[in-house]
Amino acid sequence: MRPLKGFLAAVALLVGASSVDVAHAAGEAVHIERQTWSFGGFTGQYDPAQLQRGFQVYKDVCAACHGLKRVRFRNLFEPGGPEFPEESVKALANEWPNKIIDGPNDEGQMFEREPKAFDPVLGPFKNDNEARAAQNGALPVDLSLIAKARNVEYHGSWWAHPFSMLRDIATSYQEGGADYLYALLTGYHEAPAGVQMADGMNYNAAFPGHQIAMPAPLSKDAFVTYQDGTGSLEQNARDVSAFLTWAADPTLNTRKSTGWIVIFYLLATTALLYFGKRRLWSKIPH
Repeated sequence: MRPLKGFLAAVALLVGASSVDVAHAAGEAVHIERQTWSFGGFTGQYDPAQLQRGFQVYKDVCAACHGLKRVRFRNLFEPGGPEFPEESVKALANEWPNKIIDGPNDEGQMFEREPKAFDPVLGPFKNDNEARAAQNGALPVDLSLIAKARNVEYHGSWWAHPFSMLRDIATSYQEGGADYLYALLTGYHEAPAGVQMADGMNYNAAFPGHQIAMPAPLSKDAFVTYQDGTGSLEQNARDVSAFLTWAADPTLNTRKSTGWIVIFYLLATTALLYFGKRRLWSKIPH
């Protein structure tokens, strides 16, 4: 009996400690609302029109500090993405303000040239030190994979976590990065009374700790107006979040389409094997 009591006491201590840790974490948690996205769920696909608007927001606002070094200009006209006209993308690349360092030339010197369709979408800074010097020590991250690097965290009870995971599996929830980015871009507010802000920091309701060095890139009074005359803080935030999700996961459309083909193939194969087995064994006495 004594070993059993010791085991139960250890389990109780472990569960109690876990509960305290989770409760403490939950107290510091930031609730992120789940949004509805065209690319969500098992059958969701990117909306090219939304990605085009999102790229406009990136170009007009985000590109002043952030690059997309894992995205090539040619990706902007390939299927499954924004699907801009190819000639328009080539003209855009030629006019892009951030040049490509190439070389060496015949004289052994490096030189700058205009980007081509096969070149990456670079930000304004040549290296991290230059970026930090221009941003008072803060490093503007590359946004190529930001939708994968930032995600929604679970902060509920320990015993409910498996059920939350099962729900996400059942709904094929993979939009945590987009949800977080949307919440971040729309989460800039005045600091509540009693909150002491560090020098150079801005209050953001969605950012862990609520203090972020990046000033609000969008606001209700400063947002990108689209070619059709529409635009708002929320629309800009939604569109650029979708675009950055595509930048981090450009094969989503193909992957989901291929997945359904594989499922139908496996179902058909299973049915053929089942009826083949019944036909074969029906001739054998048993």
